[in-house]
Amino acid sequence: MARVYNFSAGPAVLPEEVLREAAEEMLDYRGTGMSVMEMSHRSKMYEDIMNEAERDLRELMNIPDNYKVLFIQGGGHVQFAMVPMNLMKNKKADYVITGQWAKKAWKEAQLYGDARAIASSEDEVYSYIPDCSNLPVDPAADYVYICMNNTIYGTVYHALPDTKGKTLVADISSCFLSEPIDVSRFGILWGGVQKNVGPAGVAIAIVREDLIGDCLPGTPTMLRYSTYAEHHSMYNTPPCYTIYICGKVFKWLKRMGGLEVMRQRNEEKAKILYDFLDQSRLFRNPVRKEDRSLMNVTFVTGDKELDARFVAEAKEAGFENLKGHRTVGGMRASIYNAMPREGVEKLVAFMREFEAKERTN
Repeated sequence: MARVYNFSAGPAVLPEEVLREAAEEMLDYRGTGMSVMEMSHRSKMYEDIMNEAERDLRELMNIPDNYKVLFIQGGGHVQFAMVPMNLMKNKKADYVITGQWAKKAWKEAQLYGDARAIASSEDEVYSYIPDCSNLPVDPAADYVYICMNNTIYGTVYHALPDTKGKTLVADISSCFLSEPIDVSRFGILWGGVQKNVGPAGVAIAIVREDLIGDCLPGTPTMLRYSTYAEHHSMYNTPPCYTIYICGKVFKWLKRMGGLEVMRQRNEEKAKILYDFLDQSRLFRNPVRKEDRSLMNVTFVTGDKELDARFVAEAKEAGFENLKGHRTVGGMRASIYNAMPREGVEKLVAFMREFEAKERTN
């Protein structure tokens, strides 16, 4: 077996240790004679899997007792609707637009009320995070919404916005569990797990209890946070196997030393790649240095044909999924928790060789 270095933005690389554990348990989970894929979600065994996953996540993130952890089907696009459906009591909300996913969330919220874009970096192709120190927050706004890490463009908030006391809601999909975060500063944190936590199919929402309750009229049962909170995310059949794998990733993170250790590892990996890009005469990173993501590193040559050749040759060398998002082109290396330092070092070595070859041609 030859494992490639998978730099996909999501579904993304998972810890090899987790994959091996899951493979060993595929046909017989802990003596049950069945796979978790086949197991009743109402069984005591699966109930234990769910409970353990939540306990481990709470421990990793130091989640306060007055927050609910909800495992929800549908991914990010469902959360774009669930947030306004559950929070837009005054029919007003403010959004900071730092990329495609924040913009889609804002557009979705406009279906349910007056959703305003109060800051944006679209003027420079989302290559920076706007100044959020004095946002024009509507006094009647129900919440302020941000996308914490912008997967497509490679930017991240290193400081949270001043929301003038309003509830802060954040999409943390592509920086989920990459470093410690103060949950108490948010009303809702949610993330699709397919980038840094597990297989596609689940969004985890961490919701302060006082925000769970009345929804907009007509909100479907399955789009109410209260449905998941009141039934321990088991109102209907959950995505059982995806949650099981997420639970194994949580345990892997604990064995690795927790989120402070992961931050150190991620900073080291990102520095290797950014340091190379900053001195390269062929490749460049388009993001303002102070807003660079640790998870998603974008880079270009300035020549679309050269970009395409680089991606093709990188694939032949065992570096997968380096092509940038279709809306921006170029390249992107997603270096999530499970990407080993060795993968980043080998990628940089390949980029250095590619650059030397181009300069001699």
